[in-house]
Amino acid sequence: MRQCMDMDNLHKRLKRVEGQIKAIDRMIEQDVPCEDIIIQINAAKTALHKIGQVVLEGHLNHCVKDGIAHGDAEKTIADFAKAVEYFSRL
Repeated sequence: MRQCMDMDNLHKRLKRVEGQIKAIDRMIEQDVPCEDIIIQINAAKTALHKIGQVVLEGHLNHCVKDGIAHGDAEKTIADFAKAVEYFSRL
């Protein structure tokens, strides 16, 4: 798993999302207008989606490629299709 993704990049992105979530919580406590909270929720959701894209891309470029080259190609492709299906539900 570690081989297929840029962990530093992912950690930075996750810390950013964590900060966004904490900011949303503070906004709720401070009675910030709902529209502003919704904007921040959407920003956090978009950032989290991008993290999923980075993970999926790393999975494709490393795990799927390796599985096809050295393993069961049909199972590898089926597993990747399942991962894409889960990701698309976000």
